[in-house]
Amino acid sequence: MTLRQRLTAPDILIAPGVYDGLTAALATDAGFEALYLSGAAVAYTRLGRPDIGLSTASEMTDTMALIADRTDLPVIMDADTGFGNALNARRTMQSYERAGASALQVEDQTYPKKCGHLSDKSLILKEEMAGKIAAMADARRHDTLIIARTDAIAVEGFDAAIDRAGSYIDAGADVLFIEAPRDSGELSRIADTFKGRVPLLANMVEGGATPISSATTLEDMGFDIVIFPGGIVRALARSAQDYYASLKATGSNKAFSDRMHDFDGLNAAIGTPEMLALGKRFDGKS
Repeated sequence: MTLRQRLTAPDILIAPGVYDGLTAALATDAGFEALYLSGAAVAYTRLGRPDIGLSTASEMTDTMALIADRTDLPVIMDADTGFGNALNARRTMQSYERAGASALQVEDQTYPKKCGHLSDKSLILKEEMAGKIAAMADARRHDTLIIARTDAIAVEGFDAAIDRAGSYIDAGADVLFIEAPRDSGELSRIADTFKGRVPLLANMVEGGATPISSATTLEDMGFDIVIFPGGIVRALARSAQDYYASLKATGSNKAFSDRMHDFDGLNAAIGTPEMLALGKRFDGKS
């Protein structure tokens, strides 16, 4: 089933954030139907830096290719601003498709962008954004969805965000993503305005501008996709801080052992026995 086909189903699609082959494999094993490759998560993990436009398109495509080797699930991929103008956005579509993405999320911030839940963002003209969307649609060779995101609520206000979103649908967006609504009322107004026109995406960021809502609540409002882009990084970062503090304090992993895999446990999680068995099929000795 393609991502487009899945979005015709009545139940909301939950796409957890991933940032490498390991997290993609673990999320796949957990039973999700799609994944979200977060640009913020790549910046956090590969660079150890904030989500302020430091990650490059090539770093993202390299990451996507490794994830595609590890899972068959459709991946929604963060394309930031398209990494430049309409021609850059067109090339981003081509390179992301080759790497295995099923959908590209592109936003209307200026370049370099900032996390949608940081302050002091700025936007390009809506006409320029519409041109990027049209250029991406013209460049795609497969049924790759274009998810148009507007960050206008924090910059120009809610009504401007609604206006921009409508323009992006007209330009060819397949899915709509209005970033950082500030309360449940704004979430409801987005759904009431656009449901039935295109699928709607909601973004849940722990500690961000939007109140955390359950998938069921968002589905009842009229949303079709909910992403949890950075949750895995926040969980792992907290666990890593605790682990390193324990190791430094005790000089051993014993005190932390009940919160970590042992050698065999990790190998089971990443499929080592299956890989070794596969290798034996082709070693010329079996």
